[in-house]
Amino acid sequence: MSTQNFNLPDVGEGLTEAEIVAWKVAPGDTVAINDVICEIETAKSLVELPSPHAGVVGELLAAEGTTVEVGSPIITFVTDARDDAGPGVIATAEAPAPEEGGGSVLVGYGSGGGATSRRKRPAERPVRSSVGVIAKPPIRKLARDLGVDLTAVTPSGADGEVTRDDVVTHAQQASVFRNIETPEWGQVREETVPAPQTAQVGLARGLSPAPASASRAGDDAGRTESIPVKGVRKATSSAMVQSAYSAPHVTVWKEIDASRTMELVKRLKASPDYADIRVSPLLIMARAVIWAARRTPMVNAAWIETESGAEIAVRHYVNLGIAAATPRGLLVPNIKDAQDLSMKDLARALNRLTLTAREGKTSPADQQGGTITITNIGVFGMDAGTPIINPGEAGIVAMGTISQKPWVVDGEVRPRWVTTVAGSFDHRVIDGDGMSRFIADVASVLEEPALLVE
Repeated sequence: MSTQNFNLPDVGEGLTEAEIVAWKVAPGDTVAINDVICEIETAKSLVELPSPHAGVVGELLAAEGTTVEVGSPIITFVTDARDDAGPGVIATAEAPAPEEGGGSVLVGYGSGGGATSRRKRPAERPVRSSVGVIAKPPIRKLARDLGVDLTAVTPSGADGEVTRDDVVTHAQQASVFRNIETPEWGQVREETVPAPQTAQVGLARGLSPAPASASRAGDDAGRTESIPVKGVRKATSSAMVQSAYSAPHVTVWKEIDASRTMELVKRLKASPDYADIRVSPLLIMARAVIWAARRTPMVNAAWIETESGAEIAVRHYVNLGIAAATPRGLLVPNIKDAQDLSMKDLARALNRLTLTAREGKTSPADQQGGTITITNIGVFGMDAGTPIINPGEAGIVAMGTISQKPWVVDGEVRPRWVTTVAGSFDHRVIDGDGMSRFIADVASVLEEPALLVE
């Protein structure tokens, strides 16, 4: 018998550490390949860490709540060193290629586990259900989340296996209620333009950080609580400080009559084509932002510092970020190439994004590469706000609560559904006329969604 360490693997996010959130096994437990042994939290996501071994758990080397560097041992397995895979022998899983667009569950680690595969264990193979469908557990979970019946999916994988793309494609194949497309985007996805030197704003120099509060004693003992700043909160705070003190923010807003948006949402909810999709005013807001960004591309640009000076990257595509408040903190996943999606496809993408964020399973890839963001503060009952721009972007739009208010229509005061749209922008990238036109365009669509119909 021998003891083998398992080191914290690099989860492919370019990070160097992670927090052990919860152990799912205890010493003496018998585990199979790909059984979840613990949950870890990085600066971007909560990840279930599966076992690369089949065998017996020896010792847990890191306590829950501790931060561990990548490559450090976190658990040991008791190993029978015999070559034949008899009872109690540790068998190491082969490291399959990661599935494109995969979630946060890791399957296989390559060299991270430090052991060589001798044979492929049954636990690695796709699982065949009682109805004859071949699909891996993560694919089955995806199908459940999207409401897809696996027996109706046409498989494209080896040996008739249902793949992730098969499930997603099937979920998107229903006929579209109305094929509403944005104006065509250019073939060139991104270009750079010279940045105006007069617009550069630097950080203030020579400022000393505020002194830390002294420890309370005497009567104050036990009256305060210290919350460690780590994981998502640490990453968020760093990003917000970077954005607030490097990009000069300007915010504009407009109060609008969104009654026709509410009427459209009501019709979509009643449509059989949207029976399995959650529809909200956020869907119309997303379409409005995409449409308006096409008309004012600079809101979708970014300020880039280079060795030769600054430049502005103008993106001719929209990776639409949606700020999501989760139990783990603020996340901003984005929908890639949102400008290419129909209304129904965008609705499905928003549903998947929301569900994944709520479960704490947003992958790092889904949080990278955003070009412009929407924050729906209306869900908290807020009328308006001055949001901070997501780093790497030039604009963020806040949608306030939609409530009935008195509104003047044709000289008469009537009850209407009213909301406020606000936008914060990087003034180095876009001037007042551009940001005002953009917010006016967004407001116009919410007032009259028919503008989206070509």
